Amino acid sequence: MKYDFTTLIDRSNQGSFKWNGMKRHYPEVPSGIVPFSVADMELKNPPEVVEGLKKYLDEAILGYTGPTDAYYDAVISWMKRRHNWDIKKEWFVTTTGVVTGFQAAIKSVIEQGDGVIILSPVYYPFSSAIKRFGGEVVSVELINQDGEYFIDFDALKTACENPRNKMLLFCSPHNPVGRVWTKEELKQIGELCLNNDVIIVSDEIHHDLIMPGVTHTVFATLSKELENHMIICTSPSKTFNLAGMQTSNILIPNETLREKYVEAINEISKTSLNALGYKACELAYNESEAWLEELLKLIQHNCDVVCECMRTYFPEVVISPLQGTYLLWLDFRAFGLTKEALEEKMMKEALWFTDEGYLFGEGGIGFERINLACPTWVLEEALLRLRKAFNR
Repeated sequence: MKYDFTTLIDRSNQGSFKWNGMKRHYPEVPSGIVPFSVADMELKNPPEVVEGLKKYLDEAILGYTGPTDAYYDAVISWMKRRHNWDIKKEWFVTTTGVVTGFQAAIKSVIEQGDGVIILSPVYYPFSSAIKRFGGEVVSVELINQDGEYFIDFDALKTACENPRNKMLLFCSPHNPVGRVWTKEELKQIGELCLNNDVIIVSDEIHHDLIMPGVTHTVFATLSKELENHMIICTSPSKTFNLAGMQTSNILIPNETLREKYVEAINEISKTSLNALGYKACELAYNESEAWLEELLKLIQHNCDVVCECMRTYFPEVVISPLQGTYLLWLDFRAFGLTKEALEEKMMKEALWFTDEGYLFGEGGIGFERINLACPTWVLEEALLRLRKAFNR
């Protein structure tokens, strides 16, 4: 490989949420243990971004900064060549992260007591954001068939037809189960939402992280009618390990929705970002595509390493096929452990610090979500610890 995906950076003293969280949960954790929880990477950043930022720092004033034409052009070009989506400059609202992005969407659309539909198990900030702004969480459980997840369209139809439910907060690709929704599935969802005037907020933060042989469809590309009925949340943060730059592009083609959105976000955050975030996004989209292509090969390889280990030593564990994201969903329910006992065993015996499945809803109890964005040797060491903990 051209790029360095083997070096591990010790983030224990860098303020990392992931590493600090591991230490908080288990203060006795030995040095050298790497967590696999929060969705950022244990990989060096793309060198094109790093070198570009160094050059920018030699030239720039880090004052209050807004988006430049070069920034807009980079995002517009990326969406066209990677996703065949023609977007316009006036659709942009920049936010300090996609979580802030969908929080503002909820605030701009719903009133106190309105329902927001989610497909569970799902990214846990969805539920907390809905509750924060006075909404009711309407959970439609995904159907789990031997680890592969499907949408319960009968239940979704019932939820959409309830006039109290005003929004679908949708995860595409789906975190944590790794599904990339087919065009046919998206069409069915879109039809239900259009027929019942349910606004779609599509969190597509992982849409660049698609495994070989799988195709991601940006929801808004299905029709102009749908494009006009949704808010699409995107960011370079997952793709290029730039989460700390707090830079996201929320795309809202509908002018009325966009005006309400801007009004809402101005009450909870700011639409201007930090100066380095704009430049990092521009550099990533313009110069780091080759890095992404190698990253995707690493993620697929790491997935294969975990799957082979599970087949050999943990045949009871059901693995959800990884179609998108770098997050693998593992079902440990066959061991019959309570969620507390499973977490205890993982943390204190295996020194495995993943995101526990129960965080994503009741349907996640007994599951583990493991982050594959790390050097392969780090993952292999963790799998050996897991084998020893289970005496395999």
